[in-house]
Amino acid sequence: MKSKQIWAMVAALGLAGCNTGTTEEAVTEAPACIPGIEVTGGWMAMGAIPGDPAAVYFSIANNDSTNHMIRAAAVDGAASAMIHQMGTWSLQPSMDEVMQLDIPAGETLVFEPGTYHVMAMEPGEQLAPGGQTHVTLTFVGGDTCTFPVEIHAAGDEPHHAE
Repeated sequence: MKSKQIWAMVAALGLAGCNTGTTEEAVTEAPACIPGIEVTGGWMAMGAIPGDPAAVYFSIANNDSTNHMIRAAAVDGAASAMIHQMGTWSLQPSMDEVMQLDIPAGETLVFEPGTYHVMAMEPGEQLAPGGQTHVTLTFVGGDTCTFPVEIHAAGDEPHHAE
């Protein structure tokens, strides 16, 4: 069973290299998510210095009748990724890794500056402002949700009308 999953991932990666669409077309594609989960408004803020971590922001709605728990994140083009939550410790700002994050049934969780984000570690050179990449969230039980994000330069936060 695992070998089938590995070959499916290898095939998907090979096909990903065949994308000849424009960035605008790619970013408007529908996310590949489990039923009931909807991700919108995905964007990535690159670090101010090349090679610094990048942060990914988005909204995730759980339109299902049961809770879903995110347990991991991956960003195409980054060496690794993790979910962080901003907070305070000893009256100082802190950025803490979140091991699992509950998305309650019927609720929307917003990943935005100052709250939650996916930290993309060691972003590759292919991740450049004006481009796009994909983020995959893995839920407890192994289900996934993959969605596109627009890449922005540090300090170039998009302004979405909501």
